Amino acid sequence: MSNQKTAAIDKVPLGQKAAFGAGHLVLNLLPGALGVFMFFLLTVFGMDPLQAGILGGLPRIFDAITDPVMGFISDNTSSKYGRRRPYIFVGAILSAIFFVLLWQMDENNTATFNFWYFLIMSLVFLIGNTMFATPLVGLGFEMTSDYNERTKLMAFSQTVGLIAWVIVPWFWPMIPNENLFESQAIGIRTLALYVGLGCLLLGILPAIFCRGIDAGHMEDRKKLTLKTIFSNLKDLVSSIGEAVKNKPFMKLCGATFLVFNGFQIVASFSFFIIVFYLFNGDYGATGFWPAWFSSISALVSAIVVIPIVSAMASKWGKKNAFIIATAISIVGYILKWWTFIPDNPWLMFIPIPLMSFGLGSLFTLMMSMTADVCDLDELVNGMPRKEGTFGALYWWVVKLGQGLALVFGGLVLQIIGFDGGLATQSEETLVNLRIADIVFPVVTAALAIWVMWKYSLSEERAKDIKNELEERRGKL
Repeated sequence: MSNQKTAAIDKVPLGQKAAFGAGHLVLNLLPGALGVFMFFLLTVFGMDPLQAGILGGLPRIFDAITDPVMGFISDNTSSKYGRRRPYIFVGAILSAIFFVLLWQMDENNTATFNFWYFLIMSLVFLIGNTMFATPLVGLGFEMTSDYNERTKLMAFSQTVGLIAWVIVPWFWPMIPNENLFESQAIGIRTLALYVGLGCLLLGILPAIFCRGIDAGHMEDRKKLTLKTIFSNLKDLVSSIGEAVKNKPFMKLCGATFLVFNGFQIVASFSFFIIVFYLFNGDYGATGFWPAWFSSISALVSAIVVIPIVSAMASKWGKKNAFIIATAISIVGYILKWWTFIPDNPWLMFIPIPLMSFGLGSLFTLMMSMTADVCDLDELVNGMPRKEGTFGALYWWVVKLGQGLALVFGGLVLQIIGFDGGLATQSEETLVNLRIADIVFPVVTAALAIWVMWKYSLSEERAKDIKNELEERRGKL
């Protein structure tokens, strides 16, 4: 149990927490909107499934290269505005502009033209988004050196960020709504403009108001400039190697991959179960039920789960909070077998509070623990601190999980004989779909608990590391 009070100097002011949270809303809103809009590449912009698959997969490969590079650059940048903030400011502007441009396609163009336009614009958009996202994550790791304040900061930012997942599900019914837009293409172009504008206004707030480590304390950084970036690639490889050798960090990555991947594999299954099992393939009767299911899940995570998990972490430690929260989510997933009933759709909401402990706690705790890992890395490997590199590698694992989940989820649907083109599915297919919807997240969550069982970076150990670092180089 923690008895340590956070020193005033280590507390992050509410205004900075709010600005950092605004950045996380952007981190969620851009990929969330992108995921919804990409469905309409098939139905509106004339692309075939192979082209859409390439457009979903290639950018992830590009991300795998740019994220660590951007993390390394921001770790070693010298600027009077800090290591991260200039990139966050410019990246927010570029992300917003190119997201809007990405979706200004004309449905009357050929599918080939739209394919190449979207591919090129996606890569340009991702450069801006990486410039924004990777330094923002690194900034969060260095905004406080206190064990519990890190959890409070991440809890606050994740709560604000979850607002995006309350909004995004409603894009599905809005885009085809003839009362709102003349056509689906106009709906996508218009919503993209609103999303871009919102992300621009919110995305620059962390760059203006948040504070990270004073560059004056980073004498051992690589003195990186545009002229020396390529000559320092060996240092980039070395930084990645040091992060990979960090055993607590690899446990965090492994547990995140399992929990998030297990959820992502079946992310679309609940929608299919609602449509084809609860409402027998009748989209009209299905109405807004899937949107409500997703929005309420996000709201419960933000309002109920994250505050509880944050309190558990302060009282019992982050590892124990993760294990308890993940175990609770397993109970929730299992309950879906008895609460998804055609005779009473309202029962589908019963497991939500329990299931929400899985994803609701994941990033709050894992991001806080990654900040602790950065201290351990400095203790072992010295300056410069590598928050950007650790953040980039962590989110690369998340993105890898997303990519594999898309492939594996489609494979599962194919194996069980699901056909989205049919109005009704066979009874055997629906039973197998419901089983898969429960088994995958339960198994991966259980494996994540096993991975984290012997995680060694406790509050006591983290405090000892902090004290040793401050004796070595003073307070940052």
